[in-house]
Amino acid sequence: MAGVIVCHGSSSVRERVVAAAHGIPALAPARAAATAEELLALARRAAPALVLLDAHLPGTGPIEALRRLRVLGVNPVVIMLAVPGDEITLDRAIALGARGYLAPDVDRSELAAVAAHSLSASVVPQQGPRPAGAEGLSAVGLGAAPPAGSPPARNGLAQVPATTTVGELTKRELEVLSGMSHGRSNAQIGADLFLSEDTVKTHARRLFRKLGAADRAQAVAIGLRRGIIR
Repeated sequence: MAGVIVCHGSSSVRERVVAAAHGIPALAPARAAATAEELLALARRAAPALVLLDAHLPGTGPIEALRRLRVLGVNPVVIMLAVPGDEITLDRAIALGARGYLAPDVDRSELAAVAAHSLSASVVPQQGPRPAGAEGLSAVGLGAAPPAGSPPARNGLAQVPATTTVGELTKRELEVLSGMSHGRSNAQIGADLFLSEDTVKTHARRLFRKLGAADRAQAVAIGLRRGIIR
């Protein structure tokens, strides 16, 4: 598996993201698809390592595109190209294995960060029972408000203070963060840890505040960069 397929209904978005991916070795070759059918045809010819998938893909739609990728037996890292308001689609996509989201105006530096975090051997998506280890970008939900005083964030990759360390998080917060890194929902994390979903949400809010993260994707990316999770 190699390279990236940018599957988006807008030709301008496709062209710009593919152009941004050029020059990033882990994302070569960078290919474009306008529909689910084109995406599947490209994936059959050469399985991609990464798919950037339009949350508003016309025609078949993003959820069916994800299902067909799985049926095809192609299991790339899938990251949605989404905007605030796409929570329902993102939740369904995450349930099918999508790793997270980026805004459609993602730039080259952000794509390079995605490649570094999401395509290493240690972050291959896993299905089934609670896995061991950690991933790069987690499954995320949009719409979480940034904590007061948190640094600006863009496309799920926040700039955070270098002083954030594992010692600043409680054992439960670390366990919740680890669960997020595997794409586990709050309910699933609660079941794993024998906690109520509301309790998991409380731990999540606290760790977001401590990390300066606005959402799950930022929290996991921060955790990886700071060595809090691996």
